[in-house]
Amino acid sequence: MKIIVDTNIVFSAILNTDSKIGNLLIDSENHYQFYTPDYLRYELIKHHKKLKIISKLTDEAIIEAKYRITKYIHFINVEIIPKDIWLEAEELVKDVDIDDIDFVGLTKYLGGYLWTGDKRLYEGLKLKEFTRIFNTKELWERKERLLNKQR
Repeated sequence: MKIIVDTNIVFSAILNTDSKIGNLLIDSENHYQFYTPDYLRYELIKHHKKLKIISKLTDEAIIEAKYRITKYIHFINVEIIPKDIWLEAEELVKDVDIDDIDFVGLTKYLGGYLWTGDKRLYEGLKLKEFTRIFNTKELWERKERLLNKQR
């Protein structure tokens, strides 16, 4: 299953690689394929100092956490998304948070599911009957069900 990961999920995983979010990203390759817009690489560089302050980790530890998390994520150039999908994505996010247009557009383009920790985005998209979205609890429970079926 294709899962499009938003910025807050990646940042949360970097801040605590042992969390449920970190576990989902690091230990789910048999269940999920993760994608995100390529500009997230820039966001990781831009916010390195902030991540360091919040986490109280060393530069080396932050770099290692970034590597551990991002090695499981495919970074996609959003310029490949057709205009009609951009327009659909814009309609969905324009009164929720226009900054999330890339994530919704990529989700629609790849036919995947958006994974977000942004409650406002999650609820706003659900109200617009956008069902291809998970929060962390839902994605974790889905993985648990998949693991139980394999046993």
